[in-house]
Amino acid sequence: MYIEQIYTGCLAQGAYYIYSNGEAAIIDPLREVAPYITKAQEDGVTIKYIFETHFHADFVSGHVTLAEKTGAPIVYGPNANPSFKAHIAKDGEEFKIGNLKMRVLHTPGHTMESTTYLLLNEQGKAHAIFTGDTLFLGDVGRPDLAQKSNDLTMEDLAGFAYNSLRNKIMPLPDEVIVYPAHGAGSACGKNMMKETVDTLGNQKKMNYALRADMTKAEFIKEVTDGLEAPPSYFPENVRLNKEGYESIDAILLNGLKPLSAAAFEAVANETGAVVLDVRTPFDFANGHIPNSIFIGLDGSFAPWVGELVVDVKQPIILVSPEGREEEAVTRLSRVGFDNTVGYLKGGIEAWEEAGKETDTVTSIAAEQVATVLSKDSVPVFDVRKSSEFEAEHLVDAQSTPLSQLNEHLSAFPKEDAFYVHCAGGYRSMIAASILKARGYHNLTDITGGFGAIQKTDLETTAFVCPSTLKA
Repeated sequence: MYIEQIYTGCLAQGAYYIYSNGEAAIIDPLREVAPYITKAQEDGVTIKYIFETHFHADFVSGHVTLAEKTGAPIVYGPNANPSFKAHIAKDGEEFKIGNLKMRVLHTPGHTMESTTYLLLNEQGKAHAIFTGDTLFLGDVGRPDLAQKSNDLTMEDLAGFAYNSLRNKIMPLPDEVIVYPAHGAGSACGKNMMKETVDTLGNQKKMNYALRADMTKAEFIKEVTDGLEAPPSYFPENVRLNKEGYESIDAILLNGLKPLSAAAFEAVANETGAVVLDVRTPFDFANGHIPNSIFIGLDGSFAPWVGELVVDVKQPIILVSPEGREEEAVTRLSRVGFDNTVGYLKGGIEAWEEAGKETDTVTSIAAEQVATVLSKDSVPVFDVRKSSEFEAEHLVDAQSTPLSQLNEHLSAFPKEDAFYVHCAGGYRSMIAASILKARGYHNLTDITGGFGAIQKTDLETTAFVCPSTLKA
């Protein structure tokens, strides 16, 4: 028996590759399926099943393409209704994988089709559960993503989740290994641990949602409390996962078109494409195409694109570090952004050599900010999450979370100077690029963010543990 967790940090997502005696199964694959096929070929095994835990909202799964390329059937649990051919399993149904068996445990709550897969070893003993978004480490899946306006409320779904956990998962042996679909950083939960594998017994001790004495009413209240609005791209990803999508090969063919500076400018103007600069914050600050948006590859790239670019069908044209163009197109496709129409050949250097205009973002060290603020009153805007701000922030700073930047535009001065910062500099550069594209040019980014601010004499509020904020 072999189990491999294939974890993608940008999405905080875990796919799984399992094989035994010449047969393999893939659980919740990513959009680009070549790595799974290559693994199977190298191990001399046949991919027999593709298991999906639910219709994912935060990424586009590779189930459709993988089924086309391997002939393996796609398996969903009860209540699933995809537009493509799939096996809709019954609760308790078992699938043989070599000397192993995979048992379907229908666990509605996160969504109504949510299913946990229980892996039985060669002796028929419960070995591991692949919980999807039903059970995370330290948390459970949010119950507000599948609610219908006049059908199910998130409280209804939370109630289903309570029953699923108590009736299907918690009775399993403590030594059973928990393999979730996501870890810390995913928007599918709110309190996930940084670890990505644990035992069920430890989760019964550590996970607030698995308290033995917890009533259903307490569970519903705790699970639904403090949920922030889900990213706007989630519904479109659910649709793609239910209805199917274009092959990743076609997406790459369209997106990996090298364009000269002149052609790049022409395509951007003709298509109305967003110019997406995926380099580092430092590189973007030192020189970028005017009105381009920065979201760097070396960060939570795809989720932030999904959060901030409203329409997944929006044409996108890339300014990328040399050699990372395919990575950028691939990672965009993971969250349903399939309309990349090319990239700037030669990068920003080619743009400058063609005599095209560039812009910069002014940056300042936190120590210099301390000196300036001791003499003048300059507004400071904190673009971290509300929970980060509430835990600790610079005195007199204003909370303007990056995910809600459009809602806070009126707070920023159009003509007067102001500072912007996040935790370390990635999110504040995204905010700076968006603000400059909206005509807010008198801004300065605080280098190093709140981490650097804490090392100065600038006054910050007393730290409050985030877990106590809503107690």
